[in-house]
Amino acid sequence: MIGRVSVILFILIAGLGLSDGTAQAAMVVLLGTGTPNADPERSGPSVAIVVGNRSYLVDAGPGLVRRAATAAQKYGIEALTAPNLDMVFLTHLHSDHTVGLPDLLLTPWVLERRAPLRVFGPPGTEAMMDHLSAAYQLDIRNRTDGREPANRTGFVAHTTEIDSGLVYQDSLVRVRAYRVPHGDWADGMALAYRFETADRVIVVSGDTGPSDVIIRACAGCDVLVHEVYSAGRLALRAPEWQRYHQRAHTSAPELADVASRARPNLLVLYHQLYWGASDEELLAELTAAYSGRVVSGRDLDLFPE
Repeated sequence: MIGRVSVILFILIAGLGLSDGTAQAAMVVLLGTGTPNADPERSGPSVAIVVGNRSYLVDAGPGLVRRAATAAQKYGIEALTAPNLDMVFLTHLHSDHTVGLPDLLLTPWVLERRAPLRVFGPPGTEAMMDHLSAAYQLDIRNRTDGREPANRTGFVAHTTEIDSGLVYQDSLVRVRAYRVPHGDWADGMALAYRFETADRVIVVSGDTGPSDVIIRACAGCDVLVHEVYSAGRLALRAPEWQRYHQRAHTSAPELADVASRARPNLLVLYHQLYWGASDEELLAELTAAYSGRVVSGRDLDLFPE
């Protein structure tokens, strides 16, 4: 298991170069690790891949913008300040992964983001963004037509609906999407993402049942951020919920098998469904059949490798 001391040491060593955007080493920042359960310690699911002066967000759970502001202040990461939050990749359109979108679209604009928000996601994303923009037209007109010196570009959403394959690239990163199974969502409606940078490969599972797709997407990747639930605690839930979660999500023993074959250098658990289990219990379920490095993530955790 990776220790939090190593994370702190990395920050002390690398942090001096982060604020001016000169450091290019890729980092993973957990902005939210939660689920639909209203856990006050966990915001909704959102992961930031930070490379130099750029941030690439995966999902927009509730609390995203303020968690990013906290991470920016805590670690000195300029890329996570509000005006620099301008790109997000959605894994699927469940509300716990998307209700932060109005916040991501509008709050950074109010705080002087000039660039439009670029949104990548499965079919249905464009309609969602169009409806969100329409819902806030009175706010937008008030700010742009009144005395507030608001710009006329930062509230715009540029949406790209995607399928599997290479979906984005720039000088810092290549992003590939993979179809994953997630309950009753049709094929292609739930996605995992692989981020390839100069020094690291990072895979974010999104919500998914156990899948060979993740094994292929990771294939010895540096960091695998994967959802998980406690198999022991699921057995105490109502039968209808057991059937749902077994179809829609990945148990700790199932993830142990996936990770053993995917071989990540570091496995990071997020979107943990505990149902009363502790981190120690959840990790025990996993490590009974998995010997690799693993940590159960918390909001604002930062991983250098």
